[in-house]
Amino acid sequence: MTRTGGQVEPFGLAGIDNITFALPGGAKSLLTSGEILRVHVAGATQLFPVAALDSLDFAGDALVVHRGGVAQPFLLADVDSLTFASFADYAVTVAYGGAAATVVNPLAGLGVAVVVSGADVTVTSSAGVPGVEYRLSGATTDGMFKIYADDDVVLRLAGVQITNLNGPAVNVQADETIDVVLETGTVNALTDGVTYAAAPSGEDQKAAFFSEGQLVFSGAGSLTVTGRGTSQHGLGSDDFIDVRGGAIVVAGAVKDGVHTNEGYYQSGGSLNVTAHGDGVDGGAGPIGITGGAVTVLGTDADRDALKCDGLIEVAGGDVDLTVQGNQSKGLNSPAVTLSGGTLDIVTSGGVVLEASGLGFDPSYCTGIKADDLVLIDGCQLTITASGVAGRGVSCDGDITVQSGVVTVHSSGGGGTYTDETGVVDAYHGPCLNADGDLLLAGGTISLTHTGSAGKGIAGDSDLTIGTAGAGPTLQIAVSGASISIGGGEYAEAKGASVDSVLTVDGGTLTLTSVDDALKAKVRLVINGGTINVVNALEGFEAPNLYINGGEVHINTTDDGLNATYGVDGEASDGSILNISGGYVHLTAPAGDGIDSNGSLTISGGTVVVHGPPNQPEVGLDVNGAFLMQGGLTAVSQINSNMNEVPLGTSTQRTVLVRTSSTISAGTLFHIENASGATLLTFRPNSRYSAVLFSSSALTAGVTYRVYTGGTCTGTLRDGLYTGGTYSGGTLRTTFTSTAVSQTVTF
Repeated sequence: MTRTGGQVEPFGLAGIDNITFALPGGAKSLLTSGEILRVHVAGATQLFPVAALDSLDFAGDALVVHRGGVAQPFLLADVDSLTFASFADYAVTVAYGGAAATVVNPLAGLGVAVVVSGADVTVTSSAGVPGVEYRLSGATTDGMFKIYADDDVVLRLAGVQITNLNGPAVNVQADETIDVVLETGTVNALTDGVTYAAAPSGEDQKAAFFSEGQLVFSGAGSLTVTGRGTSQHGLGSDDFIDVRGGAIVVAGAVKDGVHTNEGYYQSGGSLNVTAHGDGVDGGAGPIGITGGAVTVLGTDADRDALKCDGLIEVAGGDVDLTVQGNQSKGLNSPAVTLSGGTLDIVTSGGVVLEASGLGFDPSYCTGIKADDLVLIDGCQLTITASGVAGRGVSCDGDITVQSGVVTVHSSGGGGTYTDETGVVDAYHGPCLNADGDLLLAGGTISLTHTGSAGKGIAGDSDLTIGTAGAGPTLQIAVSGASISIGGGEYAEAKGASVDSVLTVDGGTLTLTSVDDALKAKVRLVINGGTINVVNALEGFEAPNLYINGGEVHINTTDDGLNATYGVDGEASDGSILNISGGYVHLTAPAGDGIDSNGSLTISGGTVVVHGPPNQPEVGLDVNGAFLMQGGLTAVSQINSNMNEVPLGTSTQRTVLVRTSSTISAGTLFHIENASGATLLTFRPNSRYSAVLFSSSALTAGVTYRVYTGGTCTGTLRDGLYTGGTYSGGTLRTTFTSTAVSQTVTF
């Protein structure tokens, strides 16, 4: 209010822009709005919190400050000026020095009280305003800093080293936001006691640096936290922790390195944790990393590097995790999303067999473990697992890779155990494992497994690779030995194996496997993409196998395509193998090129089979109906009573040409019509004595000539020549196409 000529005119303090006092000698001061009213009197300053003021009044020659019903007058003649200031302008400083602490508290009369006992400093702030700053410096080997506050606090660490022998080094009893500023260039260290003194009723003290409220770190200094408490964490908050700057090191903790109830966030700075518990436990979560660097070393069993009960999301920054304990995890949460940054996980812990039912339930050391979903879309992820049956990415729900770079290398072998039902089974460590669906829609994915019974991909449901016309670059190489389960059963190393449907719609796949390259227990469907099986025992195996498009190259030591039920080693005559399009190139020097325990139908595409050079295996082995309905098929094989020809109900003509003597590998086989037009020039890569050929160019009643040897100037692809001129061969026989399916012998 103002008093002019005996009249009183009130003004709300919040509405005052400035006040100018005109005293003898002219204007003496300018007052601007703020949190603290400063009354400058005769060279001294008195402070009043604005929020606690009732009014300013002028009584005669005095300025009266009314606060809490108490009037404090100042002679106007003594008042130099009135100014406003911020609480941030008046930091409370605490300087530790051995067994004592020196405190400068300019806010002593404004709601901030400090009690010092030796080097134990306790602050109680009832100022009711945000941003009161406390600046800590110096060193003590037996002290602490504890604060009670009713609003947000700035805690500035300016080269402070605190060791508390019987509790937390810093204990913030305020359910508010605590801005922790690591002053540029300073080195700060906090260490708690091995045992803690009892806390006052209702108070927590869970860590060497503990806060009831949110901890937000910034600045360009460093902080090292050493947790020695026998049942305590290193850095802890009952709310969340947010790292925006500074270099934070948790040098050790008996329990978790960083422990929160409501999540962990990082957008800058660095965090380096070594702990016997979890590296970072985000409580209810989430854990969100968008920048900065996170490094965690976990050494104990059943402990995780990053863990929470919500979402773990890495969208940027560099994350480097090492877990060495049995059944420990790199990331562990219900859901994991990786959309940016670099994530490098190294695991060396092994499997733990937990007693369950009539046997055991394996629990694995895993790079990434999720309950519901793992989504990778832009992150650069590398996982290296060396422990027994160590797993790369494992999810009880779905795994989706949209983009990014995913590299998983596992070298830990598997073993046998008795499961909960009392049956002998095998444990092993897939690079990717999902109980739900797997979708590999894009990105660059490299999966390598050298351990026994290892798998590149394993799933209990469906696996889909690529989309129409697009997909990942996927490389899978598994080289471990099989594990004998007993009774003739084995757990084999496989490229990708799922219990339901495996579909390839696009992408580029390169596969090497000790056993199957791709296996599905229900159906395997190839619609697109390029698949190159460099080497495998068997190429594709499923009870129902469909190739509708794409480009397939398979080199195997047993069957190239195998349509079989394959449960407990029992085949099913109801299997289906259909090829309706695409390009299929098979090399099977010791097995069947195509083996169907049920039917085989070829209705389109190009099929080139380099069959085995020795009996009893053949290029085509079909137990059920064999129909040729379209496409171009060329199969080289050795003469055998198992040589197959399609049924006469086929709609496209086929001829099986058999020779009385074996022809050397690489010798051309040529069919042309009477006019010299080429139907087939084929260069088998193994010795052969029979060639099966089917094409829409075969015409009823037309006579054809068969040659072997010679040369061709055309383009050679996978044993088939296109274009060019054939010459120099030896005429072996002629035949006239008289039936839809016929055999010619010379």
